[in-house]
Amino acid sequence: MKNIHVLLVDDESDFLTAYKRRLIRRNVDVSVASGGVEALGMIESKDFDAIVLDVMMPEMSGIETLKRLRTMKPEIPVIILTGHANMEALAQVSGGGAFDYLLKPVGTEELYFKIKDAVREARTRIS
Repeated sequence: MKNIHVLLVDDESDFLTAYKRRLIRRNVDVSVASGGVEALGMIESKDFDAIVLDVMMPEMSGIETLKRLRTMKPEIPVIILTGHANMEALAQVSGGGAFDYLLKPVGTEELYFKIKDAVREARTRIS
């Protein structure tokens, strides 16, 4: 599989720093955004193989960001991270076109393999 370019979107800078470093060690190209507005701007100018998106962010929620992402780049798989197993939010995520969701705190290997699965499935659809 060719290199994977992932966009991590989370308002927690410690999370972004730690997971960026951990994924880079696994040969993943990682860009980071501290919120939905920044992420939307980035996907207009760069290509990403997958997006990892937190649900709870102050400026624009992950749910709203996901809705806008779907209109802009529907082919990019989105993995949702949530610290709360809120069934209503998860129903919105599932119906909103997310590839899958993971509960925080998430293990690095679990996140890495979920990203690989999402990218593999997306590349299979394209070919």
